[in-house]
Amino acid sequence: MEKVFLAGGLRTPIALRRGGLSKIRPEAFGAAVIRALLSRTRCPEGSLSGVIAGNAVGTGGNIARLMALMAGLPVEVPAFTIDMQCASAAAAISTAYAKIRSGEGGCYIAGGMESASLQPLRVYARQDDRSAETEAAGVSGGYYTAQFAPDDLRQQTMLYGAESVIEAEQVTKEEMDAWVLRSHQRAARAAEREIFSDVILPIGPCAEDEGVHTRISQRLLDRLPPVLGKGTLLNAANACRINDGAAFVLLVSGSFAEKYGLPVQAELIGTAAFGCNPSESPRGAQRTAEALLHRQGLSFGDLSAIEFNEAFAVIDVLFARRYPELVERYNRFGGALAYGHPYGASGAILLLQLLKSLDAAGGGLGLLSIAGAGGLGEAILIKKA
Repeated sequence: MEKVFLAGGLRTPIALRRGGLSKIRPEAFGAAVIRALLSRTRCPEGSLSGVIAGNAVGTGGNIARLMALMAGLPVEVPAFTIDMQCASAAAAISTAYAKIRSGEGGCYIAGGMESASLQPLRVYARQDDRSAETEAAGVSGGYYTAQFAPDDLRQQTMLYGAESVIEAEQVTKEEMDAWVLRSHQRAARAAEREIFSDVILPIGPCAEDEGVHTRISQRLLDRLPPVLGKGTLLNAANACRINDGAAFVLLVSGSFAEKYGLPVQAELIGTAAFGCNPSESPRGAQRTAEALLHRQGLSFGDLSAIEFNEAFAVIDVLFARRYPELVERYNRFGGALAYGHPYGASGAILLLQLLKSLDAAGGGLGLLSIAGAGGLGEAILIKKA
């Protein structure tokens, strides 16, 4: 079977909802990333085997194909969209990995794009029984958040899922506050050092990540009200924001890289998808990572760098409780609590962060893992070239 390598990656700045990317369609800024990625890697676009893109809250249809055509790729290059919610881009990368391994093509662009700013309101058909239920809740049959579990139509189901894990594990506000502060502080230092400058493509006036707070303090965190009411702990700081952005990587086989003289940055060693209780989706990141490591005969201690998507600070707390000796290898440059979370793109963003973390560690093995709505997770294991 073919070995699979990462030959390059690029992303937009991670923009705030209603921020610098809010008036640009995700397929448009995704297309800009693809064009720039092909130019930087000098990959002949006519040799592409396909484009696989994650998208969770877009307008539907095959937005990946629309993006590929907007990027000016040859019409013969196929493209398809994956919706695994937060894990969509990681699933796109895993799918491209599997295709190359099996011999179905030697070069894929994979990642994702998302615009929370342009997320459409959807409406159930009148004959759909859920229409009456949402009307009774005062939303006129419309919804922004799709249904992820058979018995749950709540629009804030992800928030309630995180709160249930916080309660079940007796996680404290103080534990989560520490991770919020750490994430913003490390992200701010990374910005000062321009750690990600070579993988960020400015789009119009949006030239840098918009969500990182340089002056966040415990005093500010103590003033934030709980979002689910009295007696709960989830707030606007320990739950990540929703954002706009795109990120893509170029995956190639070893023979393709040799044929076209493409330098490679890392080898993809393996991927895994895993499921858990949909009402406790934040558990998906750690459980999927553990499943992948078990399959590879490895442990977290074998890794030089670890990246989990910080959709909620409780994810960080559970990792730190179980692996306290590995905290310095985990989210070295901050995470989604600081940068934000453009759902369909976050898995590819994590891969770019993982590469930088491996650089800082001097190489070795690195793993990323991301939980998705509905109780799912996707993980990817790489080795720095």
